[in-house]
Amino acid sequence: MRLFASDLEGTLVRSVSGWVELHKRFGTWDKGREYAEMFFRGEIDYPEWAQLDASLWRGHTKEEILEWVDRVEYMDGVRELFRFLKENDFRIAILSSGLMCLARKVGEELGADYVFANELEFDELGRITGKVNALVDFEGKGAILRRLKEELRAELTVALGDGHNDLSMFAEADVSIAINPHEGVEGDHVVESLDEVVEILKGILEGS
Repeated sequence: MRLFASDLEGTLVRSVSGWVELHKRFGTWDKGREYAEMFFRGEIDYPEWAQLDASLWRGHTKEEILEWVDRVEYMDGVRELFRFLKENDFRIAILSSGLMCLARKVGEELGADYVFANELEFDELGRITGKVNALVDFEGKGAILRRLKEELRAELTVALGDGHNDLSMFAEADVSIAINPHEGVEGDHVVESLDEVVEILKGILEGS
């Protein structure tokens, strides 16, 4: 059993942060930026940060969220990457500290086996309640990947990502690939495109 775990935003899709993009869409970015700064100063933890963010969107609708989701574009080469993974017996997991509304759609369209992300709560009329189930915190991808590895007894685990919140995932993987990484983010390989990811995987499989 082989396992491939990927970040979502900035890696598989062109959206960099759904949280930020929705703040800007809803006109709440000034307060959202303040909450982000509080988190990075260590004044609040990730679930509290997510809760504060979601509270700013109370009353907005799932329809508004899905309008944004439908506009998010895929990175070049993403379908070819997933086709290669499936042809070579990889289980595929998407691990995102973004929103499940986007992650679920991408997972379904590309055929991921597992999707982990943060879930906004909606009421019976489809309105955001202001609550969120923060399943994937800023450092939590590593713990999720470790659990998947153990459950699947994966003989090879590859992780792909671009940000600091992917480093815990990289630490659990046999092979880590950083794609157009943020400053300070390093993997076993650094690439600029998903086509390069496929070439790295081919090399790994040919050498195994």
